[in-house]
Amino acid sequence: MMKIGIFDSGIGGLSVLHKALSAIPDAEFIYYADTENVPYGEKSREEIEQLSENVMQFLFTRDMEAIVVACNTATSVAIKKLRAEYALPIIGMEPAIKKARDEYPEGRTLVIATPVTVMGDKMRYLLEQVDSKHLVDLIATPKLVRYAEAGVFEDEEIKEYLLGQFKGLDLGIYSSLVLGCTHFNYFKTLLRSILPESVHFVDGVEGTVMQLMRKTGLDPEGVHRKRCAPTKKYMDRVSFFYSGWEALPEDLSKIECYFDKLDEVEKL
Repeated sequence: MMKIGIFDSGIGGLSVLHKALSAIPDAEFIYYADTENVPYGEKSREEIEQLSENVMQFLFTRDMEAIVVACNTATSVAIKKLRAEYALPIIGMEPAIKKARDEYPEGRTLVIATPVTVMGDKMRYLLEQVDSKHLVDLIATPKLVRYAEAGVFEDEEIKEYLLGQFKGLDLGIYSSLVLGCTHFNYFKTLLRSILPESVHFVDGVEGTVMQLMRKTGLDPEGVHRKRCAPTKKYMDRVSFFYSGWEALPEDLSKIECYFDKLDEVEKL
């Protein structure tokens, strides 16, 4: 059975695992959450590179056939170096700006991401490729990662935080909102209450899983039509690690709750 590693600074990458489990039913997974060092998006480039290297070493020694860097920040900073060092497919994440512009070209695109992703060279290069008309606006929302890690998704405090970050923007001019961090998928319900109905959510999860399938010789056709069944069905195919330590039973219970939330917001 194929073995695939997925890692993130925390629980954000569960959104990638959530999709991959249903799209690739004949694979085993290791999910690594570097919870001792979350959030990556507020650290220096040097710290992010070293933390990513540490996780890769852990996964590589466990005979993975492919590894997904399910973290936009780690992808932005470290993936080029990781690919040069490790001889296996390494699939990264990037904000799905091209997808947003292709599918919803009639308005502007708003991107929310971590500060490192917003200010990174990878973002600048991406915008040079897909935003020649300068229709993309970037907003850093770092506190969302901390809220997600705490399991709080729809609190009034979070709503006030987002409204503060969006202050001065005319939200009616946007046709799409790009969720540029995997942690942000959990906040779709709250974001829906803030944004006009004409604003569509776009994230890179599906595209990342499709690229994973291509790189491992699988056919990604139809992945967008597949939805996850209840999480418990999949637990025997996943080993969970928190910063190198195997997850405890209480951790697995929390993970099930995160999967339930992902099932809910997948419909938005």
